[in-house]
Amino acid sequence: MGTIMSLVLATIAFVGSHMLLSHPLRAPVVAKLGEGGFMIVYSIVALFTFGWMVWAGLAMAPMPAHWIAPLWFYDWAAPVLMLLASILLAGSFVGNPAFPDAGSGSTSIRPATGVFAITRHPMNWAIMIWALTHIALSGTPLNLTVAGGLFLLTFFGSLAQDRKKEGLMGDAWRGWEARTSFVPFKAVLDGRIPVWALWPGWIALIGGIVIWVGATWLHAMPVGIWQ
Repeated sequence: MGTIMSLVLATIAFVGSHMLLSHPLRAPVVAKLGEGGFMIVYSIVALFTFGWMVWAGLAMAPMPAHWIAPLWFYDWAAPVLMLLASILLAGSFVGNPAFPDAGSGSTSIRPATGVFAITRHPMNWAIMIWALTHIALSGTPLNLTVAGGLFLLTFFGSLAQDRKKEGLMGDAWRGWEARTSFVPFKAVLDGRIPVWALWPGWIALIGGIVIWVGATWLHAMPVGIWQ
């Protein structure tokens, strides 16, 4: 059986290498290997460290949870939160201005609608909601390590992405930041975005439901609609 320390080291390697290669090391590696070479290195490191993390988690001896969520959280709150996360994830692939091939011109004038009316970082918030929900459900050392590591990666990754995009896109991204919010629903509560703009669109909605149904079905124990 593995130990919690092995899982902690694997999680640190996955999170740390992702942050380093995504930001401070990206430019020098691209300069040396080119964009294609960088993507090969990035993919190999990501797959290796993620595989190590999965292996370490599966090899761990079972450890007791520090807490277990009440039944209502399992039955109602967690499924609703995970459905929101799934919709954010599906919608993040449609017209995401943070993607490398997105044009800065359209970003400077486009309205924030759909999942981007909820948060300008829908993909990262999908992972953060997943992480926080699973930590709340069961405070096992495995959950705290893996979900906690992924939360830190996506939280600080979102902040770093804003700084990076400000440098690359200038006023276009700063204007996008002014019209949107990092914290989900904050721009709507502030009055910067109308409530009607929260409609995620059919692709995000249907795609999110498919992800949500599939993910709950794959759990080792009956959860959500499969209880």
